[in-house]
Amino acid sequence: MVRAFQCWLTVYRRIWRSSIWSSVLGPLFYLGALGFGLGTLVNKHGAASLGGVSYLAFVAPAILASGAMNTAMGEASYPVFGSVKWNRIYLAAQATPLRPGDIYRGHLMFMTMRIAMNTALVTVYIWAFGATRSPWVVLAWPAATLTGLAFAAPIAAWAVLLKTETTFAYLFRFVMMPLMLFSGTFFPLSQLPGWLRAIAYVTPLWHGVALCRGLSLGTANLPGALVHVAYLAVLAAAGIWAGGRSYRRRLYV
Repeated sequence: MVRAFQCWLTVYRRIWRSSIWSSVLGPLFYLGALGFGLGTLVNKHGAASLGGVSYLAFVAPAILASGAMNTAMGEASYPVFGSVKWNRIYLAAQATPLRPGDIYRGHLMFMTMRIAMNTALVTVYIWAFGATRSPWVVLAWPAATLTGLAFAAPIAAWAVLLKTETTFAYLFRFVMMPLMLFSGTFFPLSQLPGWLRAIAYVTPLWHGVALCRGLSLGTANLPGALVHVAYLAVLAAAGIWAGGRSYRRRLYV
């Protein structure tokens, strides 16, 4: 597993410059545009529906969680598919003593590292912009990383079995976008119809957003936080288990 992880570190050392926009500048501009741009308009009409906090403070931890999801989906989709179909990194690793499970878990370690790197930067941005209301925001970083892992593990387990990359368009259009819009990211769930609100409560992104927001604003309570963590951890564990099986099915000779 460590050997497979080192392989992806070697790859990243060659291509890290291409990730500067998505990892460093993108979240900075996104947070500024929503928190200060759109937030100026929202704050003029009062912040009662936001719990009495500014729109920047409301949306910043949600951007942290949704950014972790976006990074996870990006790292667990095309790179996994390409490792079989395009650059064939998995096939090269298959010819070594590495087992399929080692290849999967090593790559998942790298995905988790990328998620942790990006969420660490966004956490620093939240603090620098004065968007946090509690020192517990430091725990929002591992919470967001766990949120990303809960997406990366099952998506990678699924992506390795695909025969064509066009399927990813459905993932981004019909999974990622609706989750970002209807998981309490940009507006409170109380503004949604009751039936849609019930669906949102069982989505992993809502749990990640609620956990990060509670830690950032200091409104988190222990029972609720444990429920969020348990949900995300179970989803990540199920994805890791499924990945072990799907990688064996795809790579075992």
